[in-house]
Amino acid sequence: MTDSTTRLAYPSLAEIEEARIRVSQVAQVTPMESSRFLAEVIGSPVYLKCENLQRTGSYKIRGAYNRISALSDDEKARGVVAASAGNHAQGVAFAARELGIAATIFMPIGVPLPKLQATRAYGAEVILRGHSVEEALRAAAEYSQATGAVIIPPFDHIDVVMGQATLGLEILDQVPDVDTLVVPIGGGGLIAGIAAAVKQRAAALGRSIRVIGVQAENAAAYPPSLAAGEAVSIVPTPTIADGILVARPGLLNFTIIRELVDEVVTVSEADTARALLLLLERAKQVVEPAGAVGVAAILAGKVKDAGTTVTVLSGGNIDPLLMQRVISHGLAASDRYLKLRIMLPDRPGQLARTAELVAEANANVVEVLHTRHGKGLQISQVELELHIETRGPEHRAQVVAKLRDAGFEVRVEE
Repeated sequence: MTDSTTRLAYPSLAEIEEARIRVSQVAQVTPMESSRFLAEVIGSPVYLKCENLQRTGSYKIRGAYNRISALSDDEKARGVVAASAGNHAQGVAFAARELGIAATIFMPIGVPLPKLQATRAYGAEVILRGHSVEEALRAAAEYSQATGAVIIPPFDHIDVVMGQATLGLEILDQVPDVDTLVVPIGGGGLIAGIAAAVKQRAAALGRSIRVIGVQAENAAAYPPSLAAGEAVSIVPTPTIADGILVARPGLLNFTIIRELVDEVVTVSEADTARALLLLLERAKQVVEPAGAVGVAAILAGKVKDAGTTVTVLSGGNIDPLLMQRVISHGLAASDRYLKLRIMLPDRPGQLARTAELVAEANANVVEVLHTRHGKGLQISQVELELHIETRGPEHRAQVVAKLRDAGFEVRVEE
């Protein structure tokens, strides 16, 4: 392959087709599922490209395998090294194993146990170093200098972009009439590859395809970078979509995205949690938060006049403990989880009466806190905190009205 310093910014269609042949040795053709619910939201067909069902649980195997397979014999003999908190680690470990190459992966201390175990199970040596991906990256760079192992970057390399681009060709095979693609963005390798593939294929056919990128608003480096005309660093804040938490765009990725991607939008934590819950309930798909941001953008009204739409579910590697928290957050964001504080006279039967009223409203109490020690309470009062499952905004309002109509002083906690 031609080195990225002497070639055009993005891979040609012919190069992507060649990469597809290589990548097909390990990557599966993942399902494309239609979504009636999302189609009703935007008024046109919507399809879900299920890379959460890919080997290793994400699209990352494509770029990792394409990059590692391009190494010289001397480089392969030196082994590869990478740093990641999850999907890239598993992609590199799997690809290296398939190619018979030694792999060393640096992961932050405290990485979720399922991701750590999966990476080791693919045959990589895992070294825990630092408390962030940035610290792990520095350790990987030091290891590379000391041993000669080749660093496999997560997104900022032409071979990685080329591997991810194979997903774009697959999408066009499955939904030839697609008008809009909605793709998660972290460092930008996935959307850069997809945009390079679909824009060139569409141009050859004399049509256009719109590509929209989605970032978590707590870690959105692309909007300010695109506004500035150059890659800029941000200070991200914590996000449940940790798979796309990147402080600075990849330089190669930024160049491609600036030229080929039509729009970049952001979604909130609540938007993402709501999308993950919807995918579980309506599509029966287990998706990590980063992989659900495209659906979140559709639900949040950020994708308009889209025509036939495909959104990429980029990964499904979610820690069960995080899933539990995200589902709770998604229930609250969908107005299906209600937290109430109720002032009660301190006499027998009041707790039973509130529970009876909630039951009459066909809601379910999941947690109760009963205390005499809250601030502002009179000696003759107690405070009751109820956590209630409801069926949505209308049912939520009915529960509150039922309690207030019975004479209770009710405060809704957001």
